[in-house]
Amino acid sequence: MNYEYIRYEVDGPVATIWQNRPRQRNAQNEQMLDELNDAILRAGQDTEVRAVVLTGAGGHFSAGHDLKEGQARRQDFTPEERWDFESTSYMQYCLNIFNLPKPTIARVDGACIAGAFMVANMCDMIVASEDAFFADPVLHTMAVAAVEVLVHPWVMGSRKAREFLFTGERMSAQEAYECGMVNRVVPAAELDLAVDTLAQRVAQAPPFATRVLKKSLNRTLEAQGFHVALSAHFDAHQLTHFSEEAARGKADGGFSNSITRHKTGASVK
Repeated sequence: MNYEYIRYEVDGPVATIWQNRPRQRNAQNEQMLDELNDAILRAGQDTEVRAVVLTGAGGHFSAGHDLKEGQARRQDFTPEERWDFESTSYMQYCLNIFNLPKPTIARVDGACIAGAFMVANMCDMIVASEDAFFADPVLHTMAVAAVEVLVHPWVMGSRKAREFLFTGERMSAQEAYECGMVNRVVPAAELDLAVDTLAQRVAQAPPFATRVLKKSLNRTLEAQGFHVALSAHFDAHQLTHFSEEAARGKADGGFSNSITRHKTGASVK
C-alpha cells in the first residue's frame, strides 16, 4: 500500500508509524485508518523489526475520528452498514494493534482524544510528554456510549474510568501516569529521546521469547474477560447511535462539550 496519511520509518530494529495529517491534528479518516492497519501488519511481518512505535506528526497524537468525513460519508448509514464499517475500521483495527506479536509503544504528545485514545491504549506501553492530554467526550458531545472500544477500565481502573467518561473532562499526562495508564511522562523536548531509548532497549530482547511473553500477557487479560467485555460494549455502542437522544443532538447541532474543540482543531471522536 502507498501511504498518504501515514509515515512508516524503520531505524534498525524499531519501526515508527506516524499518523500524518498535521493540519487536521491527525484526525483519523477512513484512509488513514486503512493505512495505519496496513503499517501495523507490515511491521508485524518484518522479521527485522522487534519493536513498534505509534505516534502523530505535528505536535498531536490525534484528535480522534474525522467527524467531518463521518458526517459526509456515513451520516445515513443503516444500523447494518454502521456495524459492518465500525467492526472492521475501529474494533478489528484496534485489536490488530493489541495482538501484534511485537511490543508496541504509543508516543503521545498534544491531543489524544476518543478514537485516538482507544488506538493508543491498544499499545503495550505509553510514553507521554508533559503537555499531552487524553479525553473521551463522546457521551457529552454525541449522546453515544463512549467510543467503540471501551478499553478505559482496563487501563485506568473502574473508578477513574467512570469519572473520565461521565464528565468528559480532560486527563493530563501526569494524571494518566498516576492512575497507571501511562508508563512515563517526560518534558516535550525529551520525548523523542525517551521513546527511542525505551524502544531500542525493548528491541534487544530475544524476539521469540518476547512474542511468547506478550501472548501470555494478552491471555491474562483475555482470561479476565477482556475481549468479551470489548465486544459487548461495541454492540451496545451501536445501539446508542440510533437513540432518540443521539438524533436530537444531531438536529440541534450537538450537545454541550466541556472540552473546547478549538484547542485540538479537529474532531473529538
